[in-house]
Amino acid sequence: MKFSTKKEFIKLCLYILLFFKFNQINAQKVTVYQDSKFEELLNQKRKVNSSLTINNRYKIQIFNGTSEESKKTLIQFKRENKNYDATIVFSTPLYKVWIGNFKTRIEAERNLNSLKKNYPNSIIIKPNK
Repeated sequence: MKFSTKKEFIKLCLYILLFFKFNQINAQKVTVYQDSKFEELLNQKRKVNSSLTINNRYKIQIFNGTSEESKKTLIQFKRENKNYDATIVFSTPLYKVWIGNFKTRIEAERNLNSLKKNYPNSIIIKPNK
């Protein structure tokens, strides 16, 4: 690359120096301020996810339908049965209400028999990993 004048060469050198100096200025220390509730929300999310872990355990599905109906079913179920874990799971296109976390199928079947009185469409499931 040839320069016609010494002035053009100096100008180019100044532009290069300014470019690197500008990048150096922008690469300075950055401080991130995080809302204290963010960590709390993250911990709650982890807690919910751990309770939904899909493992080698059986669950009972007592409802399969729309979002609003599943919320009503879950609230009603929790009001009547405080000793069971219950949650809503979304599986396109429906919402499902899952109950329990049973180690064996026999344990799930015992509980299914008592739940069938109020929730006749209940079934035992073993979610995939």
